[in-house]
Amino acid sequence: MVNALAKEQAPDSASPQPRPYWRRNWDIIAAFFRVGMLGFGGGPSSIPLVHQEAVKKYKWMTEEEFSDTLAIANTMPGPIATKMAGYIGYRVTGVAGCIFALLATVAPTALIMIFLLQVLQKYKDIPWVQHMSLSVVPVVAVMLATMTWDFVKKSGETLGWVKGSVIIFCALLLTELLNIHPAIIILVLIIYVFLPFSRRGSKE
Repeated sequence: MVNALAKEQAPDSASPQPRPYWRRNWDIIAAFFRVGMLGFGGGPSSIPLVHQEAVKKYKWMTEEEFSDTLAIANTMPGPIATKMAGYIGYRVTGVAGCIFALLATVAPTALIMIFLLQVLQKYKDIPWVQHMSLSVVPVVAVMLATMTWDFVKKSGETLGWVKGSVIIFCALLLTELLNIHPAIIILVLIIYVFLPFSRRGSKE
C-alpha cells in the first residue's frame, strides 16, 4: 500500500516547480546583461544573443513567437535591442521585468562606454586599439548567418519553399538594390496578411 502511494506521488514530486518571481527577475537581468555586454556592432548583432537567451536557454518564448516579435519590433522606431528587451521582460514578469530588462541592456554598457571612451582617447593611435572591434566581426557574422538560416528553414516549413524563397528574394531585391527600408516591407506584408481576414469579417 505504501509503495503504491509512493509511486502515485512520484510524478508530482518529479515535475518541475515554477521559478520564484524574484528568480525570474534575476534571470532577466542576467540574460539581458549578457546581451548588452556581448552585442558588439549594434542592434542586429544582439538579435542572435536575445534569441539564445529567450528561446533556447530560458524558453520564455517559442521560435515562432520570437520571429513574430522581431518582425513587429523592426516596424517600430528605436533600437531593436531595447524594444526586444522591454517586451520580453514584460512578458516574463510584467512591468518590473520590463524595467529590469531595459536597465540590464542599457545601463552597464553606457557606464562602461563613458569610462572606456576617456581611456581610448589617450590610446586611440595604438594599432590594436584601432582594430579591437573589427576582430569581433567574423563571430557576429557567423551568429547572424546561423539565425538567418533558422528563419529560412522556418519560412520554408510554414509558407512552403517556393513561396518562402520568392518572398526572401523580393525582400533582398527591395532592400539591397532599391534601398527600401525593411520596416516598410514588413509593414506591407503584415497588411497583406491581415487584409483578407478584415474583408472576411466585414462580409460576415
